[in-house]
Amino acid sequence: MRRRFLIAGALVLGLAAAALAQRRFGDGFGRFDEYPRVPPIHNVPYDGQFTFVRVKYDTATGGYWAGGRPSWVHGYPLAEENLMRIMDDLSFFNARTDQVNVLTLEDPDLFKYPLIYLIEVGWWTLSDAGAAALRAYLAKGGFVIVDDFKELGWRGDMTGGWEPFERNMNRVLPGVQFFDMKMSHPIFHAFFEIETLENFPQAYNSGRPVFKGVYEDNDPSKRLLMIVNYNTDISQFWEWSGRGLRPVDDTNEAYKLGVNYLFYGMTH
Repeated sequence: MRRRFLIAGALVLGLAAAALAQRRFGDGFGRFDEYPRVPPIHNVPYDGQFTFVRVKYDTATGGYWAGGRPSWVHGYPLAEENLMRIMDDLSFFNARTDQVNVLTLEDPDLFKYPLIYLIEVGWWTLSDAGAAALRAYLAKGGFVIVDDFKELGWRGDMTGGWEPFERNMNRVLPGVQFFDMKMSHPIFHAFFEIETLENFPQAYNSGRPVFKGVYEDNDPSKRLLMIVNYNTDISQFWEWSGRGLRPVDDTNEAYKLGVNYLFYGMTH
């Protein structure tokens, strides 16, 4: 276990040169008008190798960031590329480290991938077809990581927050319940032993992070379908890990969560 922590810390430091050498979309360097509102997407065909999949959606009012970028692109693709490098360094996961596929929920190719990532869901809009597709995806064994959304009004307006996400999820799974995650759950022991979520580091917002789970048939004894990171932004640490803007120890804690999420999602 000690060796795993040392390797993770070394890789976080090693990512610095690569990250600073690249001027990728969303990396925080340069003027906002140097980047497109929506980054170019070049998906690779499915071939069995693990490929991280981010969900694209139409962004609701209030969910556009500097330069007019929609909420679903926050951190893309550096966050997941850095996480994939960690995965490949620590394990035989054999993930693609330089490719992130971007799909809508309505895309039939979604069902080729066992794990998907959904971000900034306070501004997630959902079509009827998308709701039906996500319901079927979960029923067939898919796992969803939801990350990076905050309390209503944290950006100075009254958009975003928990309620839009909850309304959408009730369209996907009518009567869905969100359970507080317990430290005894296998997801926190899938690779690293995560001891507490009480003092989990925050990237830029205040307050206590909240970790919720959606379970099959609203039964916590059954399969976890979705892990929800609320009032926090775990992927911000992945994205910023090569910039020296956050402590290595805090960044490693965020990577530990990401690694465990992936291992759990691929083995349950």
